[in-house]
Amino acid sequence: MSRNIFTPALLCIFLFLFVHTIVAQQLAGPYTAVPADVAKQVNPVKATPESLERAKKWWKLDCAMCHGDNGDGKGSLATDMKLKIADFTDPATLKARTDGEVFYVIKKGYQDMPPEGDRVKVDENWDLVNYVRSLAKEKTAAAK
Repeated sequence: MSRNIFTPALLCIFLFLFVHTIVAQQLAGPYTAVPADVAKQVNPVKATPESLERAKKWWKLDCAMCHGDNGDGKGSLATDMKLKIADFTDPATLKARTDGEVFYVIKKGYQDMPPEGDRVKVDENWDLVNYVRSLAKEKTAAAK
């Protein structure tokens, strides 16, 4: 008889843990899905003019329609779809984010943003990280 009570109790515990895990994942804030080892990655590509120029080509092709030409989050598609997109020209936007986190989001996508996946080579992805970071630096330098 104790076996019959034990099985429903285990089932209840399993269901509780399963539901708790799903809810926690849905309520998690941005970038929480980035694996810790990836978040700690350091960008191996220096932010040279060449790196930024390579990334600018990808930006114009894949990113500007939503993120805007200058990274302000007001691209034509984002405006048409009434999407609220981060303003990368604001230095505070990525201040608390590592290059590894930004790399991961570009590669894997985030919320409505589709992933670049394997279309963008690893070094090109790091170039894009450099470029996104440069958008805030340009605004900061222009303000001075």
